[in-house]
Amino acid sequence: MLRRTLLASAAATAMLGGVAMADGHEPTKVGFVFVGPVGDGGWTYEHNQGRLAVEEAFGDQVETVFVESVPEGPDAERVMTQMALEGADLIFTTSFGYMDPTINVAANFPDVRFEHATGYKQADNVSVYSARFYEGRAVQGHIAGQITESNIIGYIASFPIPEVIRGINSAYIHALEVNPDVEFKIIWAYTWFDPAKEAEAAAVLIEQGADVILQHTDSTAPQAAAQAAGNVYTFGQASDMSEFGPMPRVSSIIDDWAPYYIARTQAVMDGTWESTSTWDGIGAGMVGIGEISDAIPAEVKASAEAMVARLASGEYHAFTGPINKQDGSVWLAEGETASDYGDDGLAGMAFYVEGLTAEIPQ
Repeated sequence: MLRRTLLASAAATAMLGGVAMADGHEPTKVGFVFVGPVGDGGWTYEHNQGRLAVEEAFGDQVETVFVESVPEGPDAERVMTQMALEGADLIFTTSFGYMDPTINVAANFPDVRFEHATGYKQADNVSVYSARFYEGRAVQGHIAGQITESNIIGYIASFPIPEVIRGINSAYIHALEVNPDVEFKIIWAYTWFDPAKEAEAAAVLIEQGADVILQHTDSTAPQAAAQAAGNVYTFGQASDMSEFGPMPRVSSIIDDWAPYYIARTQAVMDGTWESTSTWDGIGAGMVGIGEISDAIPAEVKASAEAMVARLASGEYHAFTGPINKQDGSVWLAEGETASDYGDDGLAGMAFYVEGLTAEIPQ
């Protein structure tokens, strides 16, 4: 089958029609809506790797299409509608800001299955899925707290949503655990992918004394800025970013969506698809930890690898009390672990933990 790939901006989308298989059956058509370019080296790159894995797994039984760099707003709804009109059986919408557009479009196409990444709203034909990135942030904080010499760790944040706030809290808790003098400086970039903004944020943090930079944005620009500055450590975000190793990139969080995308596509093909909520972490393989560089001390590497193993086995939970909220009130008592949902659950986290001095923007 001639496999056709949709390469279009949100401003001009040209969807392609179905291709009949040799036996007369139409292939299952799977669409992907991406918030950044497939070459971003991070978040969207890994989602696209998952799309390619679907093609490899099913061959001419599937046809995949995608639109990259779709803004989180009205354009997203238009792109999803176009995909559904052009015969998509299954559509993956891969950013938090696509949540309401996904729900809106799904209501108009009850026979199309939708999968929304990192959100929480479901419908009969809408599933949600995400990864426990905060487990990876715990490992990063554990390393960062031990390798900083200035005791200042910079954090480039994207948008003030629970996923990002969880990551900041997790990294800070685990940095503080190994270094009581550590301080976090946070810059909100208000973007998922903007190399210029990300590079500028990294430069500001470096000027403020940060010698370790964490990020919840998708480009490799912070790594390049750290490399230019010298003696600044970074961590890969969503993808390995190993081209900047062993220094400044000393490890990474790697998102592996391929098994999930393959399984959900198979469910549509089998007629067994149901609306589900999936939130997996290191143990399930949805969150990977990139190779920890030998550029950091051997004992730090060993302790980080031990933490990865404990998180993967379930022996350890990244949010284990005692932990107070920023205002000093008790969040988790000694030995208590955070719940996923409910009041003060992880899914809706909207507060910083004690010790962080910044404010969450509204």
